[in-house]
Amino acid sequence: MGVFLGLLLNGFIFLSLVPFIPFVLTYVINRLKGKEKKPAIGMAMDVTTPFLYISVAALFNNTFNTKTGFYIFLLILLLGIGLIGGAQNRLKGKVDYKRLFRAVWRVSFLLLSIGYIALLITGILQYITQ
Repeated sequence: MGVFLGLLLNGFIFLSLVPFIPFVLTYVINRLKGKEKKPAIGMAMDVTTPFLYISVAALFNNTFNTKTGFYIFLLILLLGIGLIGGAQNRLKGKVDYKRLFRAVWRVSFLLLSIGYIALLITGILQYITQ
């Protein structure tokens, strides 16, 4: 049992370090199953987002020499849920939780992808200049 958990943990860590691999794998598998392009991309985004959270938090910690990256991005996620939920409540008078979480999750994917690229370039430049 310990070997299996170790392999699972190492696989998760690897996919967190290279978060575009889960995106491509999920997209290709869904397309091979016969899903249309748009739902396949949506599923790939949903699967990749947790890997991006971990990866961007680790890059943030490494780039800025801190240990608070995960908590900062968790706080931003909670603020996003509150803001989008409040907007939904004002516009429609009620909150559709499924749409709320999907919207926050997809916006998180977009922002974290941009953050991943920016922090990766920053980290590479820091490494080169040292």
